[in-house]
Amino acid sequence: MRTLWIVVALTLAGVGALAAPRQVDEGKLNYAAMNKLGWKLSCQAWTFREMTLFETIDTLHRLGIKYIEMFPGQRVSPQDSTGFDQNASPELIQAVLQKCKSAGVTPVSFGVVGIGNDEAAARKLFEFAKKLGLLNITAEPTEDAIPMLDRLCNEYKINIAIHNHPQPSHYWNPDTVLKVCQGASHRIGACADTGHWYRSGLVPVECLKKLRGRVIELHFKDLSANKEDVPWGTGVCDFKGMLDELKRQGFRGVFSIEYESGSGQELYNNVAKCCKAFSDAVTELAAGHML
Repeated sequence: MRTLWIVVALTLAGVGALAAPRQVDEGKLNYAAMNKLGWKLSCQAWTFREMTLFETIDTLHRLGIKYIEMFPGQRVSPQDSTGFDQNASPELIQAVLQKCKSAGVTPVSFGVVGIGNDEAAARKLFEFAKKLGLLNITAEPTEDAIPMLDRLCNEYKINIAIHNHPQPSHYWNPDTVLKVCQGASHRIGACADTGHWYRSGLVPVECLKKLRGRVIELHFKDLSANKEDVPWGTGVCDFKGMLDELKRQGFRGVFSIEYESGSGQELYNNVAKCCKAFSDAVTELAAGHML
């Protein structure tokens, strides 16, 4: 079975359902500047949820995006409708890792997941994350689970980044995230979804200021005034102000592109525009300029 999965992974290494004939020139994305700031440009696979995981990995390769945040339940490949999550077999995990390696895309996060105060279930999730070599698990845990999760974070050296869906979800306001982080190590912090803050009537830059020192990663978004996803720097979420604030804080971590809407070539083009806007902005910031 293991051999079969690896063969499937390698066979699909060049397969992608999205008709995107042109490849983003990776040389145009300033990874040296990103590395200088300690910033990683990722994509939350939910952006391409109409695709399978293998097809998403191929798409990120074409875009020049080197990191991926996987989400639970995404179908593995056109040939395998298995949803990828912590219940995956060792053979399937190895096939996914091989696929990532062949495409030059590194898994950094997994989520968003709900976690309760069940240590056995939580440990299974951490074991899965360890096998994938992840930095972070993005989650919306119950408050009573935080002490146990903090202990597991330090045992496994993997962070829990608490995600905010829009109100009335439990963590929509950063004040709630700060409250549950009190007394926890800095492996417990925020997965700052900047677009969902705006959808909740909050000002993203002010939310980032509140969370100073507790931002682990971002589901980075820019929205139009009517709360629709738009390419970074073209909306109302103050793209440049958010990046300036994160630089001021000395943030080092993951920016995951995430679109809640769109499909096909238009979606691909919008994600490419986000990559370009981020690279251009980071070039200025790494040179010592504020935006």
